[in-house]
Amino acid sequence: MYINPSLQAKLENSERMLKALLNNLDGMVYCCLYDADWTMVFVGDGCKQLTGYDAQAFVSSEICLEAITIPEDREPVNKAIGDAISNGKRFAVEYRIIHADGRTRWVSERGCPLYDDNGEVEAIEGFMQDVTQRKLSEVAARDAEERYRSIFENALEGIYQTTPDGHYLNFNPALARIYGYESAVDLVCSISDIQQQLYVDPDKRQEFITLMNVHGQVSNFEAQVYRKGGEIIWISENAHEVKDRDGKLLFYEGTVEDITERKNYEQQIEYQATHDALTGLPNRTLLADRLQQYIGIADRYTSKLAVAFVDLDQFKLINDSMGHHAGDELLKIMAARLASCVRESDTVVRLGGDEFVLLLTGLHKIEDISESMQRVLSSVAGPCTIEDRDFVVSCSIGISIYPDDARDTTTLLKYADSAMYKSKQSGRNNFQFYTDELNQRLMERLDLEYRLRLALENEEFLLHYQPKLALVSGAICGAEALIRWQPAGESMISPASFIPIAEETGLIEDIGLWVLHEACRQAVKLNRLYGRELPIAVNVSPRQFRQSDLVSMVRSALLNSGLNPACLELEITESSLVHDTGSFIKTLQELKNLGVGLAIDDFGTGYSSMAYLKDFPVDRLKIDQVFVSNLEAEPSNIAILKAIVALGHSLNMKVIAEGVETAYQKAFLLGIGCDEMQGYHFSKPLHMDTFGKLLSDSCLKN
Repeated sequence: MYINPSLQAKLENSERMLKALLNNLDGMVYCCLYDADWTMVFVGDGCKQLTGYDAQAFVSSEICLEAITIPEDREPVNKAIGDAISNGKRFAVEYRIIHADGRTRWVSERGCPLYDDNGEVEAIEGFMQDVTQRKLSEVAARDAEERYRSIFENALEGIYQTTPDGHYLNFNPALARIYGYESAVDLVCSISDIQQQLYVDPDKRQEFITLMNVHGQVSNFEAQVYRKGGEIIWISENAHEVKDRDGKLLFYEGTVEDITERKNYEQQIEYQATHDALTGLPNRTLLADRLQQYIGIADRYTSKLAVAFVDLDQFKLINDSMGHHAGDELLKIMAARLASCVRESDTVVRLGGDEFVLLLTGLHKIEDISESMQRVLSSVAGPCTIEDRDFVVSCSIGISIYPDDARDTTTLLKYADSAMYKSKQSGRNNFQFYTDELNQRLMERLDLEYRLRLALENEEFLLHYQPKLALVSGAICGAEALIRWQPAGESMISPASFIPIAEETGLIEDIGLWVLHEACRQAVKLNRLYGRELPIAVNVSPRQFRQSDLVSMVRSALLNSGLNPACLELEITESSLVHDTGSFIKTLQELKNLGVGLAIDDFGTGYSSMAYLKDFPVDRLKIDQVFVSNLEAEPSNIAILKAIVALGHSLNMKVIAEGVETAYQKAFLLGIGCDEMQGYHFSKPLHMDTFGKLLSDSCLKN
C-alpha cells in the first residue's frame, strides 16, 4: 500500500505530539481490554509517578491495577465501573492503591468504554490522577468538622449566629438550655425577634448593634433576658461580625454565658457593703452618695433638703442591762419605725450603734420638717416589747438644712450632729435645728476639749475643799475634794464646763486618777499640819468605777502617800449601779477591804434597788441637793428627806445632806436626825490654804 511521504510525516509528527501530550499529563493515561483481568494495552509514562511501577510492567501483565488496589476498595470500584459501562455512561471513581514504596495513595479514575463494530464493549480508556493531598485535606476537614461539631453541640456556653435584624440562623443546644427551651426547634419557634422577645430592656439590643457597627465586635456585653416562662437571667455575650470577601455583613457570631449567679453574688456583696447587716438600712458608705444625689435634686427643683441626726436616748441602758440581743432587737424595731415615718423618696441610714440619719427631700417649708420630726418622736417613743418586757425609748434629733446651713455634705452632717447634742442637752426627746449660735458653742467646746487634753501635762488642775459639818456638834468632820481648772493667766474654768467633756472623751479616767493621788497627798499634809486625821472624800465617776483596776489604783494612791485608809472616803454616784449590780457590789466590797470609807453620792436620783442597798458595804448616804435646795418653797420634799434619813439609819449608815444654803434647811435637817451637812450656808469650796486656816480656827474654838 502506497502512503504519501508527506502524509506519512504528518502522521508520525501527530503521533509524537499526542504521545508527548499524554506523557506530560499529571497522571496516567491508560487503555485496557474489557476482560476479566483488565489487560492493559497502553499505559502512559505518568504511571511511574502515580504507582511507582514502570508502564511496561502493567502492559506485560507483570502487575495489574487490581493487585495494587486496597482489597476493601476492589469490589466497590469494579461495581461502579461495571454499572457505568452497562448503562453506556462514563465512570468516575476514587479509591486507594498501594504505591511501590509501600505508602497508600488516593487516586481518581475517570474513563469510558470503547465499542467494536458490533457495538460490544471492547476496551476501556481512562485517566488516573493522584488525589492523595485533596483526600487527606477532605478527611482532615471532615475530622475537624466533626470535632468542632462535637464542641459546638456539647459546649456549656451558648453559641449562635444571628442576622443583624434579630433572627437566629444557627445555635447550639446549650443556648436553648440557657434560655430555658427543651430543644433548638422550641427556641426557633418561640423567638423570631431577639430585640423584642429576648431582652428585658429592648434598648440593649440596639446598644449591642451600635457597638458592633463601631468596633465590629462586642466583649463581655451584659444584659438581662427572659427565659421561657418569664424568668429573668443575666447573660454575658462575646460576638463579632462575619462578612463576605466584599465586606458585606452576613451575620453576627458569638457566645452566650449565663452569669446570673455571679451577678446575684455581686449584687449581694454590693448590698452588704452599702447596707447595715442588722437593720437592712443603708449604711455610712451609702450615705454620702445619697446625700450628694439629694443635693442635686434640691438644686434642680429649688427645694430644701433636711439632714436629721437621730440618737436613741435610753439605748445604752437597755443594751447594758438586757444584753446585746435585746439591744439588737430594739435597733431593728426602731429602724422599722423610722422608715415608716418618711416617704419613699426619703432615706433612713444607720450610722452605727444607736445613731441614725434621715434624709428628707423635696421640702419647701420649715413647718414640713417640724411635722416630720414630730412624727418621728411620737413613733420612737411608742412602747415596744422585747423578751416579754415593755420598754419606752425616746430620741434626740438634730437637723441641718440644705442650702440654708451649708452646701456640702461634710458640713451638713457635722451641723446636724451638733444640733443633736444640743437636743440632748435640752432634755432629750426633742429636736433642734442647727444655728450659728450652736456652731459657736461647738467651736468653743472643741477648743475646750483640746485645752483639757493638755491641762494635766501643764499642771493646771488644783483641788478645793468643801468642809463637812457634824450637825449635832457643829464641828468640821471632814471635807470633799473638788477639782478646779486654773489655766495660767486666765480665769478659773467651772467644773460644769469641763467635767461633762472629760466624761465623754474618757479624759475623766486620767483626771480622776490625778485627783485621787493629789487628795491623798494633801490629806497627809493637812493631818500633819493640824494634828488630826480628817476624812477627805473623793468623787469616783461612773466611768472610773467601771475600770477593772480601780481597786489597785486606790491601793497605790494610799501606799504612795502614806495616808491612813480610814482618812479616805470614796463617793460613788448611784448611777454607777445600773451597769451591773453584782459587779458593783463586788467592787464596793474590795474597796471596803482596803479600809477606806464609802458613800453613795446623789442618793435619791439614781437607780438603786432597795433589795440591793442592804448589801452595799457603804458608810454614808449623801442626799442630793435637789431635795434640800428650795426646801422652804417645796414642802413635798420633807417626806422624802425624812424617809432617806430613816432608811440610812436603819441600815447603820450615816446620812449627809448636800447643798445646805439656809439656816432653816440646817435646822430642819438637824431636827429629822440628819448626821452631817455641807453647803454654802457653812462654807463654799476653799483653796487648801484657806481650808487649813478654817480648820485651825475650828480646832481653836472647840
